Amino acid sequence: MSIPSETSSASRATQLNRACTCVTLDREALKQALVVQAGDGGFIERLFGTHPHSFSNVPVFLSVSELAEMEETVAAVEAVSRLSQYQAQVLSWAPEIALQDFGPAGALMGYDFHLAPEGPCLIEVNTNAGGAFLNAVLSRAQRACCGDSIAFPPGSQSPTFEDSAFQMFQEEWLRQRGNGVPESIAIVDDCPEQQFLFPEFVLAHQVLRQRGIYATISDASQLHYDGSSLSFEGERIDLVYNRVTDFALARPEHTALGAAYRAGAVVLTPNPHNHALMADKRNLSVLSDPSLLHSWGVTARDLAALRSVPPTVTVTPENAPDLWQSRKALFFKPSGGHGSKAVYRGDKLTKRVWAEISRGGYVAQSLVRPSERMVMVDGSLQSRKVDVRLYTYQGRALLGAARVYQGQTTNLQTPGGGFAPLFVV
Repeated sequence: MSIPSETSSASRATQLNRACTCVTLDREALKQALVVQAGDGGFIERLFGTHPHSFSNVPVFLSVSELAEMEETVAAVEAVSRLSQYQAQVLSWAPEIALQDFGPAGALMGYDFHLAPEGPCLIEVNTNAGGAFLNAVLSRAQRACCGDSIAFPPGSQSPTFEDSAFQMFQEEWLRQRGNGVPESIAIVDDCPEQQFLFPEFVLAHQVLRQRGIYATISDASQLHYDGSSLSFEGERIDLVYNRVTDFALARPEHTALGAAYRAGAVVLTPNPHNHALMADKRNLSVLSDPSLLHSWGVTARDLAALRSVPPTVTVTPENAPDLWQSRKALFFKPSGGHGSKAVYRGDKLTKRVWAEISRGGYVAQSLVRPSERMVMVDGSLQSRKVDVRLYTYQGRALLGAARVYQGQTTNLQTPGGGFAPLFVV
């Protein structure tokens, strides 16, 4: 299809998302690339057997200006996070384990946006952002469509994402240790083989091994700390790529990991300090408060960029009655939440759920409805929701991707949906 050349890039991207149903995914190329990347021929059968809707056939179109606005928002959040006033505020509600800063900046941060008519809105920040290694391979298995003015965001069309990810882990080591390189890296989660994104762990494992690092995929409960070093199955672990979502490492199965972290015996990334500083949902109440930020001396440019953060407040028993009255315009998230778990649109709330939310532990965010992407499913044109994620390290975008879905939250279980590459108009 063609869009008039005089149409603005933002309008053109919107029109393409509504009207372009070109299949850009070369599934055979994707499968071959995944086999090469994973180093395992059986990987494909397992992946597509258990994750049939992980990859959308269509891209999500994004304008140059939208991408620039998202990158400006990321830069503004990172700048504010370095202010002593901000750190004192957000660490005041953090668990004790998060107060010490060992140096790591946090591997593969995820900045999640909804594409609103007024521009991209930052709905949350995540320290355990999943999908990057899968999206890197997906983005390289795409066919061009809809003219010559389509470009790809950083990290999408070459092996540079994997190289950048490897360099990121090296940098995290140096930020804590000061010199040398990690000899062993463990990708750690709870029962990793049962995790929905376990295929991503396999890809990350291979990226590290191909670059000469001893790497394992480890169950957090099987780690051992002897008072001087952390190990898994008798092998010492220098650095942990942490995918555990117990952000305070408070559960019994995380005792060894927590003890090694507290002692500085392992480089842990992302870690409790990173989560407290960047990803606790209560932090959005600070980032969306322009008066407070102005009083701290935040620059006019960063204040303008942070207008993309929807107004957010912490739910308390005191403000709960007012929030209940305005609930239809709000979205509720647990302050330490992850993976769209236990989140609720206000107009869908039952009084039973509200009774739990009103006791605290949640934030209320002004509802920003996701944009839409039209897809073809079984010969029928259907609408799907979209959010966009920038995977970053120290404020620099390593990769951009979208998630196409149906329902209240992203789920990677929607026919026609899944991870989708970004095509920049």
